[in-house]
Amino acid sequence: MTTYAARPDQAPETAPAAPPSTATATPAPPALPSHLAGATADEATLRRFLFGLPAVDPVGLEQRSATLATRSIKKASKLAAIDLAISMVDLTTLEGADTPGKVRNLARKALAPDPARPGTPQVAAVCVYPDRVATAADELAGSDVKVASVATAFPSGRSSLEVKLADTRLALESGADEIDMVIDRGAFLAGQYGLVLEQIRAVKAECAGRARLKVILETGELATYDNVRRACWLALLGGGDFLKTSTGKVNPAATLPLVQVLLQAVRDWRDQTGQQVAVKPAGGIRTTKDAIRHLVAVNEVAGPEWLDPHWFRFGASSLLDDLVLQRRAQLDGHYADPDTVALD
Repeated sequence: MTTYAARPDQAPETAPAAPPSTATATPAPPALPSHLAGATADEATLRRFLFGLPAVDPVGLEQRSATLATRSIKKASKLAAIDLAISMVDLTTLEGADTPGKVRNLARKALAPDPARPGTPQVAAVCVYPDRVATAADELAGSDVKVASVATAFPSGRSSLEVKLADTRLALESGADEIDMVIDRGAFLAGQYGLVLEQIRAVKAECAGRARLKVILETGELATYDNVRRACWLALLGGGDFLKTSTGKVNPAATLPLVQVLLQAVRDWRDQTGQQVAVKPAGGIRTTKDAIRHLVAVNEVAGPEWLDPHWFRFGASSLLDDLVLQRRAQLDGHYADPDTVALD
C-alpha cells in the first residue's frame, strides 16, 4: 500500500505555542494520530482524520464574519493599520502579457509604493510567473522585498507531478524566495487525498531550505466550508508554510468566512504542534476597509502573533492603490486626487 508522509520535521520558522483565542468558539480538531504526526500515514488513516475534523457551522461562521465586519478602529490607530496592511501586500502580476518592463515597474512600485511619501512601507513581496522571476529578483536585489512565484501549472494545476516540479525548479533557480503552488482540486474533489498530500510534500521537498511554500486551495472550487477545512489540514500535514485561499482567477475568492476557516486551522495547528503557519487571502480584497476587516479577524480568530507580514499577507494588487490614497488622507487631512498616485 502506498504511504504518504505527514508534515516534514519543522517549518523554517516557528513561534512558541500560545493559548488559543477565546473569541471564536469552534470545536477543537481531533488530536493528530501518531501515524499522521509521525513519518507516514496510509490513505484510510488520512481519510478518517480528515472526516473526523469538526464540521463547520456555516450560519455561525457567517454571523461571526458579519460581526467582525462591523468592527472599527480608532482614528489614531488607522495610520498604523494602513502601514501594516501595505507591508503585508504581495504585489502581483500574472498575465500572459507580462513583459520584463512591466515586471520591473511593478518591482519599483513595491520598493516605493508612494514615492511622494518616502516613509511609506515597502510591500512584502512581488509575485510573478516563473519565467519572470529573474527580472524581479534583479530589480529587488539588496531589498527586503521577497520574490514570489506561482508554480505547479498555475492556475489550474492540471499537469503531471514531473511538470509541476520542473515549474517549481525554474522559479527557484531564477531566484524565488517563495513558491505559490496550487493543489490538484480535481484529485481532492474525487477523494484522492493521499495524492494531494503527496504532491504538496513533493513541492515542499523542492523548496526545503530555499523558499517558503504557499499552498493555494482555490476555495471557490471546493464547494463547502468543510472541504476547505479538510484542504487546510492537508496543506498543513504536507508542510505548507502558508495557507492561501485562491489564485485570484476564480470567484468567490477571499471572503471573510473563508479566511476565518484558514485562520482557525493555523491556530489549531499551532495548538497541537507548536508550529506557526502563515495565511494569505488572495482575490477580492480591494479597499482599505476590507483590509482592516481582515486584520481584525486575524487578531480575534488566530491571535495578534499573526499580525506581521511574515505570518499574514494580502494577495491583492489593486488594494495597494487604495491603501496609499487612504494613507495620504490620514497624513494630509483630506483625500488626495487619484491622478497624483501611481494607480495601476
